[in-house]
Amino acid sequence: MNRNAQLQALSQFLKAQRAKITPESVNLPSGPRRRTPGLRREEVAQLAGVSPTWYTWLEQGRDISVSASVLDAVAAALRLTVDERKYMYALATETGSGTGSAGVLPDEEMLEISQPLRKILQELRFSPAIVSDRKCRIIGWNEAAAHVFLDFEQIPPEERSMIELLFTRKELRKLALNWEDFVSGYLAIFRSYYGQYVGDDWYDRFIEEMKSEHEDFKSLWEASAVSSAPEVLLEFRHAKAGKMQFHLTSFQVQGNSDIRCSIYTPAPESATESKLRRLMER
Repeated sequence: MNRNAQLQALSQFLKAQRAKITPESVNLPSGPRRRTPGLRREEVAQLAGVSPTWYTWLEQGRDISVSASVLDAVAAALRLTVDERKYMYALATETGSGTGSAGVLPDEEMLEISQPLRKILQELRFSPAIVSDRKCRIIGWNEAAAHVFLDFEQIPPEERSMIELLFTRKELRKLALNWEDFVSGYLAIFRSYYGQYVGDDWYDRFIEEMKSEHEDFKSLWEASAVSSAPEVLLEFRHAKAGKMQFHLTSFQVQGNSDIRCSIYTPAPESATESKLRRLMER
């Protein structure tokens, strides 16, 4: 990500976060002529204890000097989560958030998962599990995932981008009743990586391609959700098994390779596990 793209991403993120906060929630008067949702720029500046001009420049994406203490104040004013704070810091500073800003892997390099992790996937017999890299490319899955989502073995390795598949495969669009929640979870993870790897222009190219090809990607991406470990309840309407409910748990596998495991655990109050058993036994 070049510096200009980095600052524009910061601008978009700050605007989206500001729009989520109502004046009443931070003990400010709503006022009679509020044209936009959320707080005004000067109100964020007031809450953060900075000058309105400085905050306006920050939100406009100008290349200005920032300090950790001032960014902390802005983060508090916008009520950012830990993941959102990390993302803002990565974009607001030229060096990003650490080693990730300099770590750039070749586009063609596909990581391989370890044998112990493969064993874990096999043991999760009735919990669909998908392993992905920092670009959300699928590098591993178990049998349950192939039955619930797609038979990834039939998809060429270079086309196994979970982000792309969610927007291009009709099976996945039809699968999730709350498709936007389904997609938003992956985009939140993707954005957390985007903030870590500010030195890798691959992300900018990929995002621009997705925006140009998928209008709904653009709107969901601009919502600016950030999370390294989203936990959501997803309801699927499977073509063969019918209604299924899963709790998504996503976490980074220990190590330096940014390998992530996303596990869909059948909701205990549902008949999902028994349906999945029957589906896999056919």
